[in-house]
Amino acid sequence: MKVCWPYFDPEFENFTERIYGPSPMGRKSLYGYVLELSSGLAFSSLEGCRVCIDNESCKECTVVKVDTVNKQGLLLRVVQALTDMNLTISKSYISSDAEWFMDVFHVKDEQGNKLTDQRVVNYIQQAIGARKAPQDFNEVNTSTGEVVRADASTGHIAIELTGTDRPGLFSEISAALADLRCNVVEAHAWSHNEYLACVAYISDQSTSNCITDPDRLAIIKDHLSTVIHATTSIDDIEAYNEQRVETVDLPGGGRDGIMTTNVEHRLHQLMLAGRDFEEPLGLTSISSSSSSPSINGEEDGRKTIVSIESCNEKGYSIVSIECKDRRRLMFDTVCTLTDMQYVVFHASIRSHADSAIQEYYIRHIDGHTLITDTEKKWVVKCLEAAIERRVCEGVRLELCAHNRVGLLSDITRMLRENGLAVVRADVATQGEKAMNAFYVRDVSGNEVDMEIVESMKREIEPLALEVKKDSPPRSIISPERPRLSFSDLLKSHIGRFSHNFVQIK
Repeated sequence: MKVCWPYFDPEFENFTERIYGPSPMGRKSLYGYVLELSSGLAFSSLEGCRVCIDNESCKECTVVKVDTVNKQGLLLRVVQALTDMNLTISKSYISSDAEWFMDVFHVKDEQGNKLTDQRVVNYIQQAIGARKAPQDFNEVNTSTGEVVRADASTGHIAIELTGTDRPGLFSEISAALADLRCNVVEAHAWSHNEYLACVAYISDQSTSNCITDPDRLAIIKDHLSTVIHATTSIDDIEAYNEQRVETVDLPGGGRDGIMTTNVEHRLHQLMLAGRDFEEPLGLTSISSSSSSPSINGEEDGRKTIVSIESCNEKGYSIVSIECKDRRRLMFDTVCTLTDMQYVVFHASIRSHADSAIQEYYIRHIDGHTLITDTEKKWVVKCLEAAIERRVCEGVRLELCAHNRVGLLSDITRMLRENGLAVVRADVATQGEKAMNAFYVRDVSGNEVDMEIVESMKREIEPLALEVKKDSPPRSIISPERPRLSFSDLLKSHIGRFSHNFVQIK
């Protein structure tokens, strides 16, 4: 006898909660509950947050849907979870009116495929829906083998350095840390508009343990401050105060224990606080108007355009961005809006070929919209800077080698001695291996001489050095931009002597 049962839609149980939202105590306890359907859908309901990962609705990508009570910073948290997995967001729709957050993302992995690894799916669900990921999901590999950990506490000291950039500064910082008997476990540095921000995780060179001695930490801070301030006059109080060295309590430290986007978020904050969105002296400033788009740069014929309009009937300011598409673009823009205390109520993000269009409906956290021209220009410049920080001209050098004391100092010194300045760096260690990536440019402003790069490659032949030539943005190497002068090079040489004057207790 054939027994027939009535069809029960698994979505029905969540229907009331999706309409009215969860009660403060939660209508049901579903922490950690994951339902996988044969149709290719994966649902996770965690503390009032519903995450659906759908591999069936779209042929080309995975659709990630998030429904939850809205709160400030939630959008950044969701985007960061996707960015941790190095996923490409090709399309997104965001709505968070009436205190309820509903978001849809179309994503692909680094190979351009759908998400098929169940551990990646579980990690995304847990990272978005839970306050803290369970131990079962504390480590997962991306499609390229990069390790991401949800619990990122490893006990290394984080050092933050900010200040006016100059040729060879990152090399001087590396040399100073080596002289101070510090092992660089991980470091990330960005340089934009002649301003440098760096976050480095260090340990004791001899024991590989966390440095806890306050006297030694004070010496490290003082010496690094000397390196940062080497070419800054004490009379220039404003510039002197913007250059600082701090030991901070940041998550992570080490390739096996840090989510990269945590550091990248901090770098965005440091660059924003350092006002890298302002043109340095000597560069022609491009004025931006709130009534007309602000054209900041041009790359291969595509312009970066940021404009702001008012939606008076709904009380929003509409921020529109058109630029070249790239991975982590949405993270950079959402990160900056969040740090500037703006709330995104609606958004539409889409990309076609290599172009991206983003539209955000925002208000300030206190409820007001962008009214004055001054405020609009400030938002425009900050978003332009957020987009530009990752766009590095010149050559990318990737190095994989057996880790040893002083390796970073030796490599960066070689770059400096060959007339190459580091404009962005990602330094990491995984076990006994060091994996470093540098974007370098010629200190004189010319294109990088590839013969010099090949000569360096032969010189360090035992190390695995890979060279990638990127197409530089025209706005960065245009003839109008003045090249570094002889005085800049002289300052760089003077600054190198600072790390020779150090005492260790």
